[in-house]
Amino acid sequence: MPHSVLAVTSQGPVLGTWQHTTARFLGIPYAQAPVGELRFAAPVPPEPWTEPLDATRYGPTAQRRPFILDGPTTIPEPSIPGDGTLNLNVFTPDPHPGADLPVLVWIHGGGYVAGSAASPWYDGSTFARDAIVLVSLGYRLGIEGFLPLEDAPDNRGVLDWIAALTWVRDNIEAFGGDPGKVTVAGQSAGGGAVQTLMATPSAHGLFRAAISESGAVRSPQHRRDALADSARLTEITGVPARAAALRDLTDDELLALQDALATPEAGLTLAPFADGELIPVPVPDAFADGSAASVPLLLGFTEREFYPPPGSTPTPVPTGVVDAVLTGHGLGPEAVTAYAALREGTDPTHRIGQALTDAIFRGPSLALAESRAHHELPTWLYHFTWGSAAHCVEIPFAFDLLDAERVTAATGPHPPQSLADAMHGAWVAFVRDLDPGPNWPRYTDKRRTTMVWDTVPETLDDPLSAERRIWTTPPTTP
Repeated sequence: MPHSVLAVTSQGPVLGTWQHTTARFLGIPYAQAPVGELRFAAPVPPEPWTEPLDATRYGPTAQRRPFILDGPTTIPEPSIPGDGTLNLNVFTPDPHPGADLPVLVWIHGGGYVAGSAASPWYDGSTFARDAIVLVSLGYRLGIEGFLPLEDAPDNRGVLDWIAALTWVRDNIEAFGGDPGKVTVAGQSAGGGAVQTLMATPSAHGLFRAAISESGAVRSPQHRRDALADSARLTEITGVPARAAALRDLTDDELLALQDALATPEAGLTLAPFADGELIPVPVPDAFADGSAASVPLLLGFTEREFYPPPGSTPTPVPTGVVDAVLTGHGLGPEAVTAYAALREGTDPTHRIGQALTDAIFRGPSLALAESRAHHELPTWLYHFTWGSAAHCVEIPFAFDLLDAERVTAATGPHPPQSLADAMHGAWVAFVRDLDPGPNWPRYTDKRRTTMVWDTVPETLDDPLSAERRIWTTPPTTP
C-alpha cells in the first residue's frame, strides 16, 4: 500500500507517496500561479510555506483543451483545472539528500499550445527503478506562453522552463538528485524546447546533457515573424496584442483568439522565437555558429511522423501543397526539385505526410546533427522505424511503459518489450554516463552513424544520405 514520504524544499516541506519502489511528489509549485498581474509576467518564485504541502496528486495544467483524441498515436493528456499551472512532479527511488542520483527533466510536447505533464506516458517510475530521478514540468502555452506582447516579456514559456530548471538546481538534492547531473529532455514541442534551451545562454549551466525526440521549432523564427502574428491577431480580432487587453479574458475567450491564429498555412506560430535577447539568434543558427550549448546531445525522429493513420481514407492534396510546405521551411528551388524526385511515384496523401515529417522533424534534426558534427561535439542520432513509426509512438519505448494507458492504441497489440528494453536502456545509460553505450557510436561527419530502432535495432552509416543532402543545402533567407 502507498504510504507518505516527506522532502524539504527551499520553499517548504512537501508530502508525497511511496508506491512500490518510487517516491512520487506531484504538483510542486516552482513559480507563483500566473494569474492577474502575473498572467503575462516572467515567472515569480513561490511564496514559502511551513506546513507540509500535499504533493500526492497532479497539479493544474496550462492545457485547458487537449488535442482531439483521434488517430493511433494520441497521448492521454489530462486537463486539470486550477490556477497554479507552473508546477512540476518528481519521481525518485531515494528521497534523501546525498544520494547523488542523475536527473532527467522532461518537457512535454503538444505544439506549444497543448500537452500535460500529468500524462501516464510520462510516469517516472521506470527511470526511478533504474536509479534516475525524473522531473516532469508544466509551462504556459499558446498566447500566454509565446505571443509577443508590447507590455510583457517575450518567450514567457521559455522563462518558465528556465525557472523550473533553476528550481531543480536549487532543490533536487532534497529528493536524492545531483544538481550537477541534470539531463533535459522532451518530445515534439518538448524536443524543440530542448533545442531552444541549448540556444538560450541564460539556460546554459542548468543541464549537462540533452535529449531531443522529434524536436520541432518554429520556422522562420525571427522576431519580426512573431510580431507579424501579433499584428495579425489584432487585424483578425480587433483585440490589441497587449497584456493589459488580454489579462482579464477567460480561458475560453483566449482560446478563441488562439484559434483565429491557427490556420493550416501558419504552422507553429505560438512557439519560441529569436527575440534577440533571451534567445539571441534562431535555433538552427545557434547550432550552426557554435553558440548553442556544447553538452552531449541525443536526438532523433520517427520515420513517418505526420502520416495519416493506417486504414484512413486518403485526403485529396491540392497541387503545389508539398512544394509550399518545403519552401515555407527554407528549401530553395533546387532542393525542392530534388525532394520531388526522391518522392516521385508515391501516393499524394503520403507525399504530403512525408513532406511534413521531413520539413518539421527529420530535415531540421539532420541539419542540427550535421552542425554538431562539424563542431566535433558529442552527438548521437536515431531513426525510429518500428511499426507505424508515427509521431509520439517511440515515447512508451523510451520510458519502458508499454503497459500504460492507450499505448496499444498507438502501437497495435504486442509491442516488442525487447525494443523497449534496448531503447530505455540507451536513454538510462546516456543520462547516467553521457553516452548511450558501446553499441551506438557517435554521429560524426566521417561516418554519420545512426541508430535505427526497429524490432532488431542496428546502427547504419548515413542511412538517410539523400534526405541529408537535401536538408543541409543552405536555406533560403526569409
